Amino acid sequence: MKKTMTSVPFTDTPEQKAKLDAIIENLKEQPGCLMPIMQQAQDVYGYLPPEVQKYIALKLEIPVSEVYGVATFYSQFLLNPKGTHPVAVCLGTACYVKGSGDLMDKLESILGIKNGGITEDKKFSLDATRCIGACGLAPVLTVGEDVYGRLTVDDIPGIIAKY
Repeated sequence: MKKTMTSVPFTDTPEQKAKLDAIIENLKEQPGCLMPIMQQAQDVYGYLPPEVQKYIALKLEIPVSEVYGVATFYSQFLLNPKGTHPVAVCLGTACYVKGSGDLMDKLESILGIKNGGITEDKKFSLDATRCIGACGLAPVLTVGEDVYGRLTVDDIPGIIAKY
């Protein structure tokens, strides 16, 4: 599934920038330092916004495309901030055949955001995902670590209301 970036405004603090500078300084001379730097940068910011990717590229004197390529290739890297309650809808084959596309549409409507988005209050983020290994419960969605299965569109408002 292709990763896309949303237009969530980026802000960082002097403390975050100092941490990122220290991470880069400590690792930049090590062979293969890009992945560990990106992993630790994500720990600092919660995701890897374009501004952080550009900063890492500048400091390592490598093309931004190299940083972006790593960020989009590995599923561990997040290009968008996550809400307090990240919602993920499985769009794998079993779930999709059983109506998960309709669940996604309903969530987008209720939350007022699209796939990859985050609500203004940062309470919810919404992402499509591939198989989460609960095909027998299709269609499935997760809210954080909570798994909900055998869903209908009518179940969605009640699930969101819990959070």
